[in-house]
Amino acid sequence: MQSKKIIVVGSCNTDMVIKAERLPVPGETILGGTFLMNSGGKGANQAVAAARLGGDVTLISKTGNDLFGKQSVVLYTSENINTEFIFSDSKLPSGVALITVDAMGENCIVVASGANSHLKPVDIDKALKAIESADIILMQLEIPIETVEYVAELGASKGKKVILNPAPAQALSLSLLQHIDIIVPNKNEAEILSGIKVSDAKSAKRAADIIAKKGVNNVVITLGSQGAVILEKNIYHVVPAYVVEAIDTTAAGDTFCGALCVGLANGKSLLDAVKLAVKASAITVTRMGAQSSLPYYSELSLIE
Repeated sequence: MQSKKIIVVGSCNTDMVIKAERLPVPGETILGGTFLMNSGGKGANQAVAAARLGGDVTLISKTGNDLFGKQSVVLYTSENINTEFIFSDSKLPSGVALITVDAMGENCIVVASGANSHLKPVDIDKALKAIESADIILMQLEIPIETVEYVAELGASKGKKVILNPAPAQALSLSLLQHIDIIVPNKNEAEILSGIKVSDAKSAKRAADIIAKKGVNNVVITLGSQGAVILEKNIYHVVPAYVVEAIDTTAAGDTFCGALCVGLANGKSLLDAVKLAVKASAITVTRMGAQSSLPYYSELSLIE
C-alpha cells in the first residue's frame, strides 16, 4: 500500500545547545558545558522525523533570507523533504533556539521566533495544491495561531486528517479544537487544555476526556517515561514506554508526532501508530540534540 502524503506546517529554527551538569538558576553562570549547533524547530523536527521513518513529507515554513535559512533548505532537501514551500522573509531573521540540557537529560529552551512569527495564511494559500493532495496535516504552535486556525479549518473542510501538537503550551479556542482530528499534548499541555493536574495514566485519562468533550475526535497524551494515553471513540488505551537511559529529551515529542503520522500514513490504527511513536521517541532520548537524534526506520529494531 502506498504511503499517504504528510504536510507539516510549522517552525524552522537553528538550535544552539549547551550540555551542562545542571540548569543554571537566574543570575548564575555555569562553566564546563559542551556546545553543539544543529537545525531544529518543532515543525522541521517533526518533518525530519517523519521523513527518516519513510514518510512522504512536505514542509510549509518560513525562514529569514540569511545563512541559517539557506542552510535549512539544503538540509531538508537532503532529508527527502519537499522544500518548495519553505518561504523566505526579506525582513526577519531565521528562528533561533537557545537550549540548555542537564546531566539528567532535562532541558530549558528560549526561542527567538524570527521569520516563524510571519508565516501567514497568505503563505498557506500559495501551498494550496500541496495541501489538497495531502492526506495528513500536522501542526504545532511555534507559528501564529491565526495560521494554525486557518490551516485546521481548511484541512477539515477538505476532509484531511488534521493533527495538532499544542506546543508550546497555550489556551486554544473551541473553534480550533473542533477542526482537529487528533491532538497530541504532553502532560503540561494537557493540564492547560483540561484544567486537570496530569501526573500519571489515571489523571491523563480524566484530562483526555475533558479535552475530547471540547470537540477533538481523538486525544493522545504523552507521558514521557510513563508512555502515552489514548482516548479514541470513548475507548482508552495505555501504551507503556520503553526503559532507556535518557541523555537528552529535546525533540522526543517531535519524534513522537512525526512517527505517529507515518504510522497513520501507512494504514496503521491509532493504537499501533502510537506504539510506533513511543518506540521512535525512546531512541531519540538516548541521543544529544534535536534533529541529530531523530531515528531512521532501519534503527527501530534497536529497541524491542
